[in-house]
Amino acid sequence: MSENRKSDLEKRVLQHLNRIYTDVLNQNDIDQLSCTLLEHVVISKDDMPNHITEEGQAWSQNTIAMITYADTITEKNTLPINSIYKFLKDHCSDVFEIVHILPFYPSSSDKGFSVKDYYSVYHQFGQWNDILKISKDFGVMADVVINHGSSESLWFRNFIRGKGKGRDYFLNFDEPFDTSRVVRPRTSDLLNPVETSNGIKYVWCTFSKDQVDYNFSNPVVLYEFVQIIIFYLTKGITVFRFDAVAFIWKKIGTSCINLEKTHEIVRLFRTLLDYLSPKAILVTETNTPARENVSYFGNANEAHWIYNFSLPPILIYSILAGDSSYLEKLTMSMPPSQLGTSYLNFIASHDGIGLRPAETFLSKDEIAKFINLMEKNGGKVSYRSNNTDTPEPYEINITLFDAMRESFSKEGNLCLDRFICIHTIMLSLEGVPAFYVHSLFGTKNNYSLYRDTNQNRSLNRGKIEISKIDLSDQSKSESFIFHQLRKLMLIRKKQPAFHPNAVQFTLHLGKNLYGIWRQSLDKKQSIFCISNLTDGYVKLSLLDLNLIGFDHWQDLITKIEVDDISGDMELKPYQTIWLTNLRD
Repeated sequence: MSENRKSDLEKRVLQHLNRIYTDVLNQNDIDQLSCTLLEHVVISKDDMPNHITEEGQAWSQNTIAMITYADTITEKNTLPINSIYKFLKDHCSDVFEIVHILPFYPSSSDKGFSVKDYYSVYHQFGQWNDILKISKDFGVMADVVINHGSSESLWFRNFIRGKGKGRDYFLNFDEPFDTSRVVRPRTSDLLNPVETSNGIKYVWCTFSKDQVDYNFSNPVVLYEFVQIIIFYLTKGITVFRFDAVAFIWKKIGTSCINLEKTHEIVRLFRTLLDYLSPKAILVTETNTPARENVSYFGNANEAHWIYNFSLPPILIYSILAGDSSYLEKLTMSMPPSQLGTSYLNFIASHDGIGLRPAETFLSKDEIAKFINLMEKNGGKVSYRSNNTDTPEPYEINITLFDAMRESFSKEGNLCLDRFICIHTIMLSLEGVPAFYVHSLFGTKNNYSLYRDTNQNRSLNRGKIEISKIDLSDQSKSESFIFHQLRKLMLIRKKQPAFHPNAVQFTLHLGKNLYGIWRQSLDKKQSIFCISNLTDGYVKLSLLDLNLIGFDHWQDLITKIEVDDISGDMELKPYQTIWLTNLRD
C-alpha cells in the first residue's frame, strides 16, 4: 500500500467517523475507533482471494444478473447452492455475469432476512466453499442484512442475559414513547417489550417482532459489520446488497429513515470496499419514492448501484394500461448515472411490486385501479403503517407472469406477449438488468405455498424442480419463455449502446408507443428501442425518429432492414424493435 493511498484512506475513514459519532463519542474515542478499524482493514486485504483483488470492477452491456433464493432451484441428491451453480454453468454461463443468492445464512423467519448467524451458511443450502466455487465463474451478490437481526440469534440471547457478544448491539428503551413520526413498511408494533436480566426493555423492530434493529450509535455494531463484509470478501463475494439500509440510523422525533448519518455510514462502507477490492460493488436496497432512492448515489461516493424501484410498478402499469405516458415520465425524471455508478433494473423480485416508489407517478385512484386488477389476476396486497388509523398499501404480491394475465382493456389473450415485451423494455434501459429466477420460466402464483405459510410473498417464492423443465422443448411455455429471454439477453450483450451508462433519451411517439434512444459511449452506435404497449397493431412513422440517412438501419431482433427511412413500420401487439445503425 502506497503511503499516499494509506494517508488518503486514513483521512477519509476519520472524516466519516467524525460525521457519524461527533455527538456520540469524544474525539479520543473516535480517533481510537479509526485506528482499530483501519488496522483491521489493512491487515485483512492480504487475506483476499486472488480473483477478488484482480483489477476490473467495471460493468458493461455484458453485465446481467440473476436473482434467486439459495433453495429455489432444486435437484435430487444435490445441495441447493450447487444446483444454482450447475444451472448457471449448463444453461446460462453466456448470459449471466452475476448471481444474487438471497440470504443463505441460518435464519428464523422472513425467508432468510432474520439472520441468526452472519458467519455461517445454512447447512441445508451448502457451505462457504460452494459460494467460493461459484465466485470463480460468476460475480456473487450477497445480502448484508444490516438493519436488524433475529430474536433467536446468540447476539440477542446475550442481550437478554446482559453479557457476551451482542449484549449491547440492539436498540432498546426503558419505556415506550410516541413513535408516530417514524416511517416504516409494516403495520406491526414498532416497540416490543422483552424481559431481560436488566428488567423489561422495549426493543425497536422496524419489520417484525422477530427482527430486532441494531443500534448503530454504538460503534461496536459498526465495527462488527465491517468485519462481516471483510469476511464475505474472503469467501468470494464481491457485490454487497445492503438490505433495508435506509432505516439503520434512528433519531427520536424524526422519521428515522434516510437520515444523514445513514448516508455517512454508506459512504464509509464505500470507502472501505473501494480500498479492499477493485471488483467490489455496493448496492443499496431502499424501497422508497424515487427522489429518496436516487439520493443514495451521493456524489458518486455512496452506492455503486441503486435499485430502480420505480420501474416495476410503472412499467407494469404502463403496459397494462397501453399508455406510455407513465413510463415516459419515469425515464425523463431519472438523472443519468455518473460513470462508476449505475441503476439496477428489475421488474420482478422475491418481494412484491412496491407501491411507495409508484406514488410519484401514479395518483391514488390509479394505484387503487392497479391493485384491483392485480387482485383480479390472483395477487395479494400487503400494507404499511402511515401514522393514521388506516394502513396504506405497501406492495402487491404476485408473480410477474400472472400480473400480465389480464390488462385494463380486457381485450385479447396476450399475456405471453406482454410478458416478453416488458422484459425487452427492461433490457433496453440505462442500467444493469436483473432477472428474478421465476421470471425466466414464467412461473405462476404458488397458492399452495401461500396457504401453507399464510404469507402473501409466498405466491412468488416457490421452488423450481429443474429436472421437470424440458428446456429443449419450446412447445412448453417454460422453455419458450426461457429461450426468448435468453435470445434477447445475447443480442443485448453485443451492443455497445446498451452499456449501463450509455446515453438514454426518451422519445415522444404517442401514448401507444414507448421509445428511447440509446447511444454508445464512443458515439458510434445508436439504438432506437420502440415498443408497442397495446394489444393492437400500431404504425410507427420513421420520420419521427430522424434517422441518419447515410447509415444502414436494422432491427436487431427480427433482422429486418429499413429500406426507406421516411417510411412507416407496423408493430404487432406488444412488439419491440431495436433499430440500430450497426448490424451484426
